[in-house]
Amino acid sequence: MTSLSADDSYLNHYGFSHDPFAARVPGFKFFPAQRKPVLGQLHHLARYSQLLLVVTGPEGSGKTLVRQALVASSNKQAVQSVVISPQETIDSNIVLQQIAQALGSQHADFESIMGQIIQLALTGQEVYVLVDDAERLTGAAVETLLRLAEGNPEGRPHVFLFGEQALVGRLEALVEGEERFHVIALQPYEEDETREYLALRLEGAGAGLDCFSEEQILRIHEDAGGWPGAINQAAREELLDAMQHSKGRRKPSGWSLPLPMKHVLALAAVVCIVVIALLMRNSDDQSVTPATTSLPLDVSGAAAGREGAVGESTPDVIQSQPDQPIMREPLAAAGSTELDEPPVAQEPVIAVEPTPSAVQAPAEVTAPATVQSPPAEPRPVTEAPQNPVRQVTEKSGAAASAASWYTSQPKTNYLIQVLGTRAQSNAKALVEQHGESFRYFVKQHEGKPLYVVTHGSFSSRNAALEAIEALPASLRAGKPWARSFASVQQEIAQTR
Repeated sequence: MTSLSADDSYLNHYGFSHDPFAARVPGFKFFPAQRKPVLGQLHHLARYSQLLLVVTGPEGSGKTLVRQALVASSNKQAVQSVVISPQETIDSNIVLQQIAQALGSQHADFESIMGQIIQLALTGQEVYVLVDDAERLTGAAVETLLRLAEGNPEGRPHVFLFGEQALVGRLEALVEGEERFHVIALQPYEEDETREYLALRLEGAGAGLDCFSEEQILRIHEDAGGWPGAINQAAREELLDAMQHSKGRRKPSGWSLPLPMKHVLALAAVVCIVVIALLMRNSDDQSVTPATTSLPLDVSGAAAGREGAVGESTPDVIQSQPDQPIMREPLAAAGSTELDEPPVAQEPVIAVEPTPSAVQAPAEVTAPATVQSPPAEPRPVTEAPQNPVRQVTEKSGAAASAASWYTSQPKTNYLIQVLGTRAQSNAKALVEQHGESFRYFVKQHEGKPLYVVTHGSFSSRNAALEAIEALPASLRAGKPWARSFASVQQEIAQTR
C-alpha cells in the first residue's frame, strides 16, 4: 500500500470516516496563531496600500488556506472577489477572460475590464483579484496583473498573488527596481502548532491524537519541516507503516475454509483412506523378523572378520543376543570437534555373552573397523583485508568528524537540508561535486541509516531561504528547506 491511495482497509483499521490527511478535505479549516497576523496584514494593505500583494511559501505551506480565509473574512457587501486557480500555465488572455466573466464585462480586453472596475467603485464596491499557484502565470500574465494593480486615480482592483518564492524574482525583473509590490512570506508551523493541526485533522475523521505516539509526532514535525502539506504526507506514511507492522505481528484468530463443503468432505475421505493404508502397512512390517547383527565368536572368525574389511562376507557366524546395546560415540562429542582437526574414527564395541560351545572364547570381542572416516576437506582460506583495524578506524573517524562539525555550530543557526539518501556513496558524490560548504550526517530513519546532505551555516532562517535561491536548479528541484542546527544536533545525539 502506498500513500497515493486510501483503501477500505486503511480507513477501517483506524475507524476513519474519511482520509484525515488527504490534500483537500472539505470544510477543514486550521488557522494557527502565527497566520492570523498575516490575514490582518493583508486586509490592512488592501485598504491602505496601492501595491500588488504577494504571499509566498513552498508547495504545501498553506497559501490556499490563507487565500480562502481572506475571501471568507472580506465584507461581501463591499468586496467582489475574483478567484483564479490555474491548473496549468496560463497567459494574459485567459486571465483577462476569467476576470471579465466574473465582473460581467462584455469584453475581455484591459480597457473594458478597467471601465467595469471603475463603475463598481462608483457604487462603493471594491474588486479583489486573487490568483492561486501564481507561479504558473506566464510573464505576460504577471505584467498584466501589475498593470491592473496600478490602476488609475478613478479606480483599481486589489491584486493578490499566492505562489512559491521564485515568483518574487520574476516580479523584480519586471518592475526594474520600482516599488510596485509587497511580499509576505509564510512561516512553517511550530511543534505545538503541528500537534494541534494533527489533532484537528484526526478529529474531523472521527479519531483522536492518540493515533500517534509522542515520538511519531516529533518525527512528523521534523521530517515535514513544519509545512502543512508535508505534515499530511508524513502523518499518513506513519499510519500506513504502523498498520502494516501491526498486521505483520498479528496472529490469526481463526481458520476459515476457502473451499466449498463438498470439496472439504471429499478431501477428508481421501485423508482417511491414506491413514488406513499407512496403518495396514505398519502392521505388515511388524510381522517381518527383524534383522540381527552377526559376529564370529572364535579367533578364526575374528580373523575372518578382519579379512572381511576388504569387502568379503563371512559365512560361519551366529546371531548376537538382541538385548545387548550397541555402544557408539556420542553426537555431542563429535559435534565439539574443532574444525581445524578432523574427527577421529572410533571402533564400535559390541558385548556378546559366551555360549557353552565356546567357553574358551573371550567374553568381549572387539570388532574391527570396516570403514575409515574420510579425510576432512581442507577449509578455504580467505585473505584478510589489509589492516582492517585501520579501515574501521578511518570510517568511524570520518563519521565522528562530520558529527563534531554539526554539534560545534550554534543551535540558533540554520542550514539547508538538500536531500536524504539510503546510499552513502550518493551523499559523498554530491558533497564532492558541490564543494566544501556541503556536508552530510547520518541519522536513523525507520530503523535504517539515512545520509542527509546539507549546505552551509547561516545566522538566520531568512539568510538560509535566500541561499536556497542561489543553489543550482538541479538541487532546487528537490525542494530543499531550511532547518535549525538544534534539530540536527538532536538527531545526531539520538543516532549515537
